[in-house]
This record gives sequence, structure tokens and C-alpha cells, in this order.
Amino acid sequence: MTTAHQLNMQFGIDGQLDFRMDSSGLIVAEISNTHASASLCLQGAHLMTWQPRSQSLPVVWLSRDAKMAAGKSIRGGVPVCWPWFGAHASEANFPAHGYARTVPWRVVESGSDPDGATRLTLRLKENENTRAQWPYACTLDLTVIVGETLRMELTTENTGESDFVISEALHTYFRIGDIGAVRVTGLSGCDYWDKVGGSTLKKQDGIIQFAGETDRVYINTAAECVIEDDKLKRRVRVAKSGSLSTVVWTPWTAKADRMGDLGQPDGWRAMLCVESANAIENAVKVAAGARHTLIVEYRAESM
Repeated sequence: MTTAHQLNMQFGIDGQLDFRMDSSGLIVAEISNTHASASLCLQGAHLMTWQPRSQSLPVVWLSRDAKMAAGKSIRGGVPVCWPWFGAHASEANFPAHGYARTVPWRVVESGSDPDGATRLTLRLKENENTRAQWPYACTLDLTVIVGETLRMELTTENTGESDFVISEALHTYFRIGDIGAVRVTGLSGCDYWDKVGGSTLKKQDGIIQFAGETDRVYINTAAECVIEDDKLKRRVRVAKSGSLSTVVWTPWTAKADRMGDLGQPDGWRAMLCVESANAIENAVKVAAGARHTLIVEYRAESM
């Protein structure tokens, strides 16, 4: 296994990017530049935090009860859901949201952009277990650019001779003031699958506000979304490309209690998931020799 020292020798950037081993034994990349700070766990290529210098609180939320352990997803941050979103279509024992978020990735590139942002690219490491779940020749890269904005680029390249279909998401948890005092704009008029109490197709009428468990997959939309947060007096803009689904999720009290790692008793009230995805009818066919990239960029601004 590559050590944190070896990663610092090859990819570290003085004053910007440093690799360390967490007490759990997992390696974390710590990024700090003139624009923002961020942390990313190499297992799952899991961005855990992002806080622009202009913000007194993080924009990307990490549960205070988040646990880091080999083979386990971290609660909060930006889990990478790939090569399927939700439950596997036919194999009930395969992990929900795929395996990308729980396996090691390797660093393949780092650098500083001219504007002072920090760039880091990781590649999924395949093994016998992943190949048993996904028997296609491909590479999966995630590039994270930490600056005044946070940009994430998830690229699937089909290196084999047969086409395949993926569903995917950057499952971003946002830090908010209170779930009862935020709204999401940009999705009015969009169709969505309502996953609470069954799966029914509905149409969004106006802004999204929250008064109970919400689990919606908005389809056929590439629209920019905005989280308007009255309590924190900020807007978070979510702009994307290569994505035709947006997932909006909050667990509310009962589900949060069952999950147990959202920062009990009410940590869930300080987070909201708005996920850039390709799911259900927006699953993506990647032809042999082709590639597909999902790009999302987050920006925080004062209201």
C-alpha cells in the first residue's frame, strides 16, 4: 500500500496539499489554499469537507458521528455512487449505490491552477470483488478542484469492446442552518419520482420546501439548482453538466433515528442532500471506446 509519506513525495504541494494517515488507517488528503480548505479520503475518493474562506461554516457537511473504517462509506461529504444508483437491478446482495464509495482509489495527478485553486485526480482501483460485481473493462476518474468554487468531474471511460450502462451520482450533503428554513429553486415544472411511501411520478410545482421525509429523483433536467438558506443567509448554487437527474433528500426524524450516524439527536436538521446524478430513465449508455463525464460546480454566496 502506498504510504502518506510516498504520496507527499510524489503529489504533495507545499502549503496546499498534504496527505496524512487517519487514526482509522485510511489516508486523507488535506487541501488548504487562499480560496478554501477541504479534506478528501482516498477510500471512495470521498470528499468530506469544503469551506470557502468567505464562509464562516462549511458548505459541504460531514456528520459529527461519521465513522471512518475500511470498506465502509462515510456519512456526509460527497459519496461517489457508481456504477449503479440505489439498489442493484438484479443482485440484492450487492451494495446500494455501487461499490465506488467503499474501495480504495489511487492518486494519479495533482497540481495548482493559475488562479490558486488546487487540483487532485484519483482513479478507482479494481480488484476481484469489484470485477465480480462489474465485469466490464473501464476506468473511473474523479478530479476535484478546490477553490472559491468546488468543481468535481467524474469520468467513466469504456476501455472494452462492448457497451455498458451506468447510473451514478455525486451524493452531496450540504451544511444548512435548519431544514425548516431552506428552499430549493430551479426544479419547478420538472417530473420526479417520489420515493417516500412507494415510487410515484409527480410534477414539481414551484419551490421545494421541507416538512417531512423527502426522497425525490428529478428526471430529464440539467437545470442549475439553488439552495436558499435564510438562517445562514447564503445561497449555494449547484451547476452541472453531463447529468440529467437531480436527487433531493432529507431523512427527517424517524429515518434519521434508524440510521444512527447523522449526529444524534438532531444533526440531520443541519444537512440537505442535493445530488447531481444520472438515474432511472437517465442512466447512461457508454459505448465501447467512449467516455462520459458528469461535472458539477458548487458556489456559495451571501443573500
